[in-house]
Amino acid sequence: MDPPLISVTKKGATDMRRRPRMLFGGAVTALAAMALLAQPTPVSAADAAYDVLVFSKTAGFRHDSIPAGIQAVRDLGAANNFTVTATEDSNHFTTANLSRYEAVIFLNTTGDVLNDTQQSAFQSYIGSGGGYVGVHSAADTEYNWPFYGELVGAYFASHPAIQQANIKVEGRAHAATAHLPQTWTRTDEWYNFRTNPRTTARVLTTLDESSYSGGSMGADHPHTWCKTHAGGRSFYTGGGHSQASYAEPAFRAHLLGGIRYAAGRTKADCRPETGYTTLYNGSTTGWSQAGPGGFTNADATLTSYGGLGMLWYSARQFTNYSLKLDWKMPGDDNSGVIVGFPPSSDPQSALDKGYEVQIDATDAPDRTTGSIYAVKAPDTAARDAALNPPGEWNTFELLVEGQRLQVWLNGVKINDFTDTDPARSLAGHVGIQNHGTGDDVSFRNIRIKELGGPSPTPGVGPVVGLAGKCLDVRNGSSADGTAVQLSSCTGAAGQRWTVAPGSTVKALGKCLDVSGNSTADGARVQLWSCNGGANQNWQAASDGSLRNPQSGKCLDVSGASSADGSLVHLWTCYGGANQKWTLP
Repeated sequence: MDPPLISVTKKGATDMRRRPRMLFGGAVTALAAMALLAQPTPVSAADAAYDVLVFSKTAGFRHDSIPAGIQAVRDLGAANNFTVTATEDSNHFTTANLSRYEAVIFLNTTGDVLNDTQQSAFQSYIGSGGGYVGVHSAADTEYNWPFYGELVGAYFASHPAIQQANIKVEGRAHAATAHLPQTWTRTDEWYNFRTNPRTTARVLTTLDESSYSGGSMGADHPHTWCKTHAGGRSFYTGGGHSQASYAEPAFRAHLLGGIRYAAGRTKADCRPETGYTTLYNGSTTGWSQAGPGGFTNADATLTSYGGLGMLWYSARQFTNYSLKLDWKMPGDDNSGVIVGFPPSSDPQSALDKGYEVQIDATDAPDRTTGSIYAVKAPDTAARDAALNPPGEWNTFELLVEGQRLQVWLNGVKINDFTDTDPARSLAGHVGIQNHGTGDDVSFRNIRIKELGGPSPTPGVGPVVGLAGKCLDVRNGSSADGTAVQLSSCTGAAGQRWTVAPGSTVKALGKCLDVSGNSTADGARVQLWSCNGGANQNWQAASDGSLRNPQSGKCLDVSGASSADGSLVHLWTCYGGANQKWTLP
């Protein structure tokens, strides 16, 4: 059974919804999964009117589903505020004519359907910010035009007989897939592709080859994807072979979401995504709670209620990483994502020692969606252009590199912040906030990628502190528990430290360690066998301090004494000279 789930509040505001954060106890158990409605409710009623061109010319195999597909797009347009022009005349592909349309749909096109002049006009259209939707055999089109191959994402290779298969829905924040269950079972003609588009596009769905016969791409078989390309937007779905496809409510909603994305009426993070580890996609294993209220857990979606509290990933801490998660508000709601805090059942501690990236588009600039809460406002113009309205999903990326935090919303950078507060950190745990009754925010697909590439070269040499004296292992002993002190620099082995940025500080083959995993002021700092514990993690701050992210506290010379033999210990950071260190 999943562990119970939780919640926290806003600090420093004046209205009742944003009263100072406090600690409360309490927890609830997860609710049972909810059934997905067969007919999703259209979300595009408020879209500004736009125009779509449906192009269905064929120079190879011709699908008998083309008329049904055109009619389905007309129906979607009538219900969702866009007009539809359908043609098989490639003479429509002129610069002037294409400029009339927000999106062009290649509906089951095949073969070489545009001449060089028409190709040039279409390429210019995409370069000017136009949108492309490819349906099914759009991937069986224009094999000798490299620009088109990059735009569609992958070319058709082969297909088995029409049959039922399971589609795994991987990206559940996009308007084309947000309404779908995690496994979507339907009947169609399933394409194998010549290449895998994952390195150039955001894969939204994949085919489960174990659920049907004839798949040839293996465990990673993309079926639907989106991407930005050459200034424009591209969406492709492998579905849509049969006439029956266009009568399916879920497929029609899938197609509508792709059209809205291509037309720029809904936003999505369509950057390629690889190497992420799931923290939450239905299971709350590894998560803990602080505070009252909680989150229901249904359809691999966490939805907040009550408060004030926080659900945090207690299984691990992170130092340099990309954290992605999808979120949705039904209206004027409030929540946040909290990063860089030490282990604690006190949500206030997390907020005081880490940072919150806010979710609430209606608050003050430094407390609005994308802000580093009460510290730095986002680029509001960029944020407003990237933000989907209430009722639609959004995707955050929080990119932490040392003491730098960049915030991306639906693939657009909206904030860039550098931490200089010695009492706080960007390294530590991550969590999501439950703000209070009436603040109903949902989260999906929380995933993390620890940054790869070559690690910074560890510095080796003395660690110099107060009065130009050195951090020293007493008597040069390598025994566990040996005291660490300040002493005149001699170049002895007990003063030769290996400092791995954002990680360990080692001497004599052992680690600088906070005794007993304590976070209290005055906790003893000693030498101990390296074990990967949070009490052996040290991070250099921009103010010259050396901080333990678990506690948010500093390596401190006791009593600010510069006498040889003065012990070092853990203490609340305050910027004193006895907390300043020069690292090798």
